[in-house]
Amino acid sequence: MKEVTVQELKSMIDQNADFQLIDVREPFEYEVSNLNGLNIPLAGILIEADKVSKDIPVIIQCRSGKRSAQAVMLLEQQGYTNLANLQGGILAWKAEIDPLIDVY
Repeated sequence: MKEVTVQELKSMIDQNADFQLIDVREPFEYEVSNLNGLNIPLAGILIEADKVSKDIPVIIQCRSGKRSAQAVMLLEQQGYTNLANLQGGILAWKAEIDPLIDVY
């Protein structure tokens, strides 16, 4: 499974790179803090797979990287080849990029 660090994600954001960010946490978690990704909870990732781009890089994130890794595996079984898991999730983002972001 391909993984992206929070530093790599920050660089992609800063460069306005063409990619899609998907947050697979629950809506109440997304409301606490998010990185402006599309919120598709893990339980619905296959149901809403049509919202996941197939022609640009897709980074999937959650709180710590575990649920997003599950989402990557589920989508790869559906034929996706353009996915990456965000290492450490939003906890790593807080630790390494933005210490002021709220996490729970």
